[in-house]
Amino acid sequence: MTEGTYTLLVELAEAATVEFGAAGERDLDAGWYAYTGSAFGAGGFARVERHRELAAGERDARHWHVDYLLGHSESRVAAVVKSAGADVECEVSRRIDGEAIAGLGASDCDCDSHLKFASERAVLEDAVRGAHESAGE
Repeated sequence: MTEGTYTLLVELAEAATVEFGAAGERDLDAGWYAYTGSAFGAGGFARVERHRELAAGERDARHWHVDYLLGHSESRVAAVVKSAGADVECEVSRRIDGEAIAGLGASDCDCDSHLKFASERAVLEDAVRGAHESAGE
């Protein structure tokens, strides 16, 4: 299956102030961020590769809030967790324990945020994997 829901696990190596386009600036702590999105329609999970290219400096266009974080020089995509064929973006995001970064990543739904923060990778990555495994139950 080439489409579904995904969560990017992003490391921000140093604290930074990031401009998120029309959503404004946010002061972000160094640590780990989980961004949950959906990849349905043309391209499907190819969107994940687009995010990786932006994080690697191979692309400049920013279409989603997470792209502003990924475009920061101190960020990198460390892992991607997918739920192929499942439209569970909001459910997965709600199930991820972490500090929500208000107003980011959820402009097309009623959620407060689809971007979560935790200081430790293992804690956030476990929460992400658990959220994807239990989504849709």
